Amino acid sequence: MSTNPLPRRPHELRGVWVATVNNGDWPSRNDLTADEQKRELVAILDRAAALHLNAIFLQVRPMADAFYPSSLEPWSQFLTGTIGKDPGYDPLAFAIQEAHARGLELHAWFNPFRGNPTTTLRAYPYGRFIWMDPGDPDVERRALDVITDVVRRYDVDGVHLDDYFYPYPENNLDFPDDPSWQMYRGPMSRDEWRRENINRFVREMYESVKTIRPAVEVGISPFGIWRPRNPSQIRGFDAYAKIYADSRLWLQRGWVDYLAPQLYWPIEKREQSFPALLHWWSRQDHLGRGIVAGISINRVATGRPNGVDAEEIGRQLALVRRERQAVGFILFSARTLMEDRGGIDEELIRALGPSP
Repeated sequence: MSTNPLPRRPHELRGVWVATVNNGDWPSRNDLTADEQKRELVAILDRAAALHLNAIFLQVRPMADAFYPSSLEPWSQFLTGTIGKDPGYDPLAFAIQEAHARGLELHAWFNPFRGNPTTTLRAYPYGRFIWMDPGDPDVERRALDVITDVVRRYDVDGVHLDDYFYPYPENNLDFPDDPSWQMYRGPMSRDEWRRENINRFVREMYESVKTIRPAVEVGISPFGIWRPRNPSQIRGFDAYAKIYADSRLWLQRGWVDYLAPQLYWPIEKREQSFPALLHWWSRQDHLGRGIVAGISINRVATGRPNGVDAEEIGRQLALVRRERQAVGFILFSARTLMEDRGGIDEELIRALGPSP
């Protein structure tokens, strides 16, 4: 169990994810000039502040690349269209400066194991992406070095990981990590070994960040279901068994300052119930670290079977505020706010009121 002092969070966390992979939220295209990129990012920050949010979760390492000058990894292709090409400014430094000027926290969001075609560490094509092998010590070391480099050089308020550890299974194919598995000569099964690889990485990441800057918050946003039947009505994907993410363990061992499970389902969907999962996660938080609800606003006004109206998001926020261990929320993602899809912006203003 970690004995590191917790950062002081005097107010509700009201966050939004700004995805950069495949130009999801920002920049909107990979051929914008530096000034155009800056204007787009400022518009996102202005909208977040106007909606009474207080934290930006900016994806700075989407695919073993960088949204800042790095001696460890190349410039991201999502900035210029060409991996390794300098965009002519430091996007992370600019984002921190502009976020802080608006009273917004800036949390650096990393993907630890997704690679790109230039990745020289042990990596394999799998599904739509290239994935580095979490069982390779060099891969783990590079991810830790990248994260700690940012913590040392930038005034970030937090370090954040999403739900990608081992890749989500595709086409019933197993992840091709035979070389690193064959190097292991211990008593664990392959599944146990994979989970321990991720557990070790999470523990070492937390301890490394805290050693450098104890006040930086460390959080992870895992898949919203730890295991089916937890609680008993829940069915769905088994992140513990399929992507080897024992996220409940990280919370209960104190290897995070908060956990933000992605609760991307409606209130009335019994087998993936937003309130049932929120309450279950709250009851797992024995150390009082804090549960932050990951909420998908991208489902608002889509017209698809899984779509919801903006009022559903307001109701979910009300449930978060009534849950004892919940300390806030993060919305996925910024593009929906910028489009004001389905009147979501007005609903957030109504539901949230002034910034805390």
